[in-house]
Amino acid sequence: MSDIATSTIAFIGLGNMGNPMAKNLLKAGCKVRVFDINTDAAKQVESEGAHLCLSLDDVIQGADTVITMLPAGEHVRAVYLGDHHGGVGLLNMVAGGTFLIDSSTIDPESARLVAGEAEKKGFEFVDAPVSGGVAGAQAGTLTFIVGGTDSAFSKAEGVLQHVGKNIFHAGKAGDGQMAKICNNLLLGVLMSGTCEAISLGIDNGLDPEVLSNIMLQSSGRNWALELYNPCPNVMEKVPSSNNYQPGFMAKLMLKDLGLGIDAALQSQSAIPMGTLARNLYAFHNTRGNELRDFSSLFEFYRDKK
Repeated sequence: MSDIATSTIAFIGLGNMGNPMAKNLLKAGCKVRVFDINTDAAKQVESEGAHLCLSLDDVIQGADTVITMLPAGEHVRAVYLGDHHGGVGLLNMVAGGTFLIDSSTIDPESARLVAGEAEKKGFEFVDAPVSGGVAGAQAGTLTFIVGGTDSAFSKAEGVLQHVGKNIFHAGKAGDGQMAKICNNLLLGVLMSGTCEAISLGIDNGLDPEVLSNIMLQSSGRNWALELYNPCPNVMEKVPSSNNYQPGFMAKLMLKDLGLGIDAALQSQSAIPMGTLARNLYAFHNTRGNELRDFSSLFEFYRDKK
């Protein structure tokens, strides 16, 4: 792969995560071409120096690497493989030798399907979902969990090091997605439990900040307590202290927990806590919280109506 300063990257999907990732690639010296069906989202990156494109066919022109950041497996399949409405997929559009990276969080089977079809056409493809949220994307400190061949992983590192801090090779195609699903299953359980414990303390007269500090130095310590406290005004610069502005939307946590349940059904794995966390988020989201940060589940425990 060419030196990053001479690379041209086609970035498809400029949402809450894709936007800052594309901007960090620009800062690293890449030429970045951007496309999103929401043109306004792509324009936000154009103002930072990206070349705005209005179609898939346009965005890939001259690109040696394609990065996609899309909502779900159905979108990834449609973009790479084409759809049932006559849309042509990227695998039939990109030039030979183009390297393909999908950073969406999707089901492992979709990732394996795209990887298999890419291999048939002579392309290297990796699934590289991310952990770290919008703050990590903005700071360039994301964790990438990569599935693919050793050769493809090496190429992916050369690109992703400019938008992430930690880059792991989880294994073969689809394994990046599976590892991400396991991580977010645990995250959903941890956030649910943290909300529950802090709420119990408040109900019994404890100061939530004092309780959080106690648990931080005790065996209940976890990521949510350290970096993402769900109780308002305990921690600065987190969604809970900003009216739960995401962050990581509750609807996306529900999606990821659903992917965990799907995977568990296929492997006949027992995930009772993950299933309960998924149901808690489903109930929470039906009350108008889909677009709020996933830590807003704390309000589920505080609602005494």
